[in-house]
Amino acid sequence: MSNGIFKNPETKNEPGFEFRPGSPEIDQLRAKLAELQSQEIEIPLIIGGKEVRTGNTAEIRPPHNTKKLLGVYHKAGEKEVNMAIEAALKARKEWAALPWEHRVSILRKAGELLAGPYRMLMNAATMLGQSKTPHQAEIEAACELIDFYRFNSLYYEELMTEQPYSPKEMWNRVEYRALEGFIFAITPFNFTAIAGNLPTAPALIGNVVLWKPASSAVYSAYFLMKLFKEAGFPDGVINFIPGSGGTVGDPVMASPDLAGIHFTGSTAVFQHMWKTIGGNIEKYKYYPRIVGETGGKDFIFAHKSANVDMLVANAIRGAFEYQGQKCSAASRMYIPKSLWAEFKEKYVAQVNEIKVGDIEDFSMFMGAVIDKSAYRDITGYIDYAANSDEAEFITGGTYDDSKGYFVQPTTIVTTNPKFKTMEEEIFGPVLTIYVYEDDKFDETLELCDTTSMYALTGAIFAEDRYAVDYMMKYLTNAAGNFYINDKPTGAVVNQQPFGGGRASGTNDKAGSKMNLLRWMSARSIKENFLTPKDWRYPYMG
Repeated sequence: MSNGIFKNPETKNEPGFEFRPGSPEIDQLRAKLAELQSQEIEIPLIIGGKEVRTGNTAEIRPPHNTKKLLGVYHKAGEKEVNMAIEAALKARKEWAALPWEHRVSILRKAGELLAGPYRMLMNAATMLGQSKTPHQAEIEAACELIDFYRFNSLYYEELMTEQPYSPKEMWNRVEYRALEGFIFAITPFNFTAIAGNLPTAPALIGNVVLWKPASSAVYSAYFLMKLFKEAGFPDGVINFIPGSGGTVGDPVMASPDLAGIHFTGSTAVFQHMWKTIGGNIEKYKYYPRIVGETGGKDFIFAHKSANVDMLVANAIRGAFEYQGQKCSAASRMYIPKSLWAEFKEKYVAQVNEIKVGDIEDFSMFMGAVIDKSAYRDITGYIDYAANSDEAEFITGGTYDDSKGYFVQPTTIVTTNPKFKTMEEEIFGPVLTIYVYEDDKFDETLELCDTTSMYALTGAIFAEDRYAVDYMMKYLTNAAGNFYINDKPTGAVVNQQPFGGGRASGTNDKAGSKMNLLRWMSARSIKENFLTPKDWRYPYMG
């Protein structure tokens, strides 16, 4: 048995590569992109450490080059889901009983493998499968995920050191155990880092996991499974079961052994899952923990004292990086009339410099949106605005799917602060701007706070410190991640714990201790050193 009080290695945020022309890392990335595209792969399910092929397959094609085939993946059905539940429960007892430092060692090793030999593989797979530029892939598929693995390990250690007070004659202590049953992790297409964190955060505590990655991101998810295997996760601890939502989700949520849901995705899907769990509640052996981060309708609000150059640069990055396919992306903007003319001139000129195309051309700022369904949804909003007398385009408004799912960076200016594209999540490169009268500052703040059902991220821009304080107070509940003179995207693990309230989720803050606590079941222990031998109390005489 291990004998010692162990501490994690030094833990710092991972620095990212800039991929400057002529750098060694840019040559390594190009080589890995070429290597991956030289082969077509077949991706199986992985259940209990074994590869499972169902014969029900789907193709994997880059969103920016739909004529290119990267491979196929097998889809899970009810039979395979039940196999995965059985494999997970079989692995649970031994995994949960493993001393905590060994689970930490596995996760820390995953981080170091990702920082080293897996780095370009995960970057290239994310670029090809999810149409990310080198910068967008590096900051999350590498750096953010490395940070999750390192800092979650540190948070686990710190949580276990949080112990209760013990008066004389007794010793009080708390142990942090895994939940009983299994965890269902459902991950989105837009962040490989989220896909790599949602199954492993519960597993670190000693939980076993069924993982359903987004169908449009199975490619990078498969390479994550290879990383988990090499890092040392035992068979059955994390089971890889891609497939359609209902086909996989329905038998999972029917299982009496469901102990928790770790979810990032759409609000509608999350609400459906919650209802289903509620309807099944008397069937479960445990009350399932439900942790979810869902949608956003994230805002930028400018005060008349805002620096226009800062506002322009951060509006562009916030709205159009990764094609606006971030739950934190800037999607609506409020700007005072006194700044509008200067802002519009500079903004339009700079947006028109943006290049959209194949991400293998490293001069591109934007790639393609993820798939045909997303393309239809996004262009539907653009068409709606084009046919409205309450909206005009100042950039973009065009799209083309002849080679890939490309949408130009689109900016709508509306006269109606409750216009459809000011209220509804679009999840694409579309920013809608409302220009307000300077003397209607409070009225517009109220619109910002109440227009959307979401409360994920938001940014304010002002040089006037009194205005900053006033806006922060007014918008207290409007965003779980709040930015001052910065874009509303780019949260960093251990710096800005991420999550929002209202319809944006349970705000359990990925990248913090708060999230890990959700996967623990604490046992409080009292040991009495001077146990009474008489049942009578002194007051009884």
